Amino acid sequence: MLGKDLLVYLSLKYKGDFKKMVKAIHEKETVKDEIALEEIKKIKSKYITVLDDAYPEELRHIYMPPLVLYYYGDISLLKSEEVRVAVVGSRECTDYGRDITKELVEPLAKKNRIIVSGLARGIDGIAHDTCINAKGKTIAVLGSGIDYPYPSSNKALYEEIKNHHLLLSEYPNKTEPTPDNFPARNRIVAGIAHKVLVTEAYVNSGTNITVLYALRQGKDVMAVPHEAKKNSACNRLIQDGAFLVESVDDVLYLTEKKF
Repeated sequence: MLGKDLLVYLSLKYKGDFKKMVKAIHEKETVKDEIALEEIKKIKSKYITVLDDAYPEELRHIYMPPLVLYYYGDISLLKSEEVRVAVVGSRECTDYGRDITKELVEPLAKKNRIIVSGLARGIDGIAHDTCINAKGKTIAVLGSGIDYPYPSSNKALYEEIKNHHLLLSEYPNKTEPTPDNFPARNRIVAGIAHKVLVTEAYVNSGTNITVLYALRQGKDVMAVPHEAKKNSACNRLIQDGAFLVESVDDVLYLTEKKF
């Protein structure tokens, strides 16, 4: 069996769990070729492995690089010369958070920045939707299986990205999401982005996990300031050295180059 096929089979068996897959490899787990190949044939999506040339170079150097990436859509977006900007934030966004996200993402999309996010409710979904409406390109990284639209409220958005943009997941088929999947998903969002923009988040938000991964990877982090006494992670990030964003011009300036 080819090394690529082994990785895909282990991904199917362990539902994309990186640590279980690595453990199986280290222990030289016995795999029957005919069973493995039969299971692989059932996969509906496309996929690439860490052994493939098409695998994004940025992900090879992150914490727990996903061994298999399942996808639908335009995989060339991961090799594009255009700057990829992760736009992330709270699921429970305010009107201000929604409006400022739209205000920033629309011109970014029109200036050929590729918008990356996690297809969650709130800021993520707004970022994807705004980018699409502006005729830009977007990449969604799922915390569920590639064939498991989540949340259901973003099903139409899932289908649009699947058919016309790029949908990614390290979880195969219809793997149901678990609470641990979303922090793990965030390392991929940060990994494929060149820059990270936080438009609205709370101090204890999962958005901070994406920011932490981005900082560990040496990526620039930008944040929109918010009203005082509102438990704003954005304000904390700015205090800690994130680039303050007041208009799209600030983001365009910081995203003229990938690094």
